[in-house]
Amino acid sequence: MNLRKDNLDGLAVGMLLACCMFWGLQQVLVKAIMSEVAPLFQASLRCIGACALLLIWCRVRGVRLFERDGSLWPGLLAGGLFAAEFACIYLGLRYTSASRLTVFLYTSPFWVAALVPLFVKSERLRPLQWLGMACAFVAVAFAMREGLGAGSYGSGNNSLNNSASHGASHGALGDLLGLAAGALWGLTTVTIRAKNLTRIAPEKLLFYQIATTAVAVPWISLALGESWNLQWSALAWGSMLAQTVIGAFASYLAWMWMLGRYPATKISVFVFLTPLFALLFGTWLLGESATPTLLATLGLVAVGIVLVNRKPT
Repeated sequence: MNLRKDNLDGLAVGMLLACCMFWGLQQVLVKAIMSEVAPLFQASLRCIGACALLLIWCRVRGVRLFERDGSLWPGLLAGGLFAAEFACIYLGLRYTSASRLTVFLYTSPFWVAALVPLFVKSERLRPLQWLGMACAFVAVAFAMREGLGAGSYGSGNNSLNNSASHGASHGALGDLLGLAAGALWGLTTVTIRAKNLTRIAPEKLLFYQIATTAVAVPWISLALGESWNLQWSALAWGSMLAQTVIGAFASYLAWMWMLGRYPATKISVFVFLTPLFALLFGTWLLGESATPTLLATLGLVAVGIVLVNRKPT
């Protein structure tokens, strides 16, 4: 029975909106506790915790993770790209603000749209869909430019302001790391579709990625001399719990499930909403203002998503 669909349904749209909302919040959560929990240590702990949760989930549901099915080497490739992506994200947040890094990170849909059709002809975008993707990206870039001019993520938080000031002097490195992370995310999605990894259970597909990260990233953290300790505030514990349970486990499992059932090019464009949700959470949690530009940008992103997902006439 073929479970794949050519267009997004209400379930997919709802799941994508929920994932993008949390991923927008997650950028704030990571940055907010960086003075307490070193960035790659955060990435390591959340993936180790997510691996434990996934093993319990698979045991309860009877999902076999270790049987031979020909997916080992492609799975390890996807896992390596995933690990490298998160190393770039968390390292990039040391050198720049969450807002600035996010706009470069979410160039990933362009990599997916450009490369996936080379391997999966049914996912080729039409000119109108490319226009929709361009609308979404320009809207995000414009909103982020305004947010950066106002002082990203932290008008009322000294630690975040200090991080943004530090990012000003190292912005080029932070930008490059964000751009690299976006490319690696896109290449991970391309690998999953090109190597037909969507044929395996979404739990196993996720396990390849978070297990590889859990093994590789702690060594990078140690090599960089990051401090490892668990003497955290309640905010730090809450952030790490949310990053682990919702971020690295639930939201990524949902994403892997959707990659197996819907066109990667159409679901990937939804991630343009994430940096906008990040700005909205910044408004709510950090006292930033919701400007008319931001509201107009949300509308333009919605237009872009509609164009990309419009059925051919």
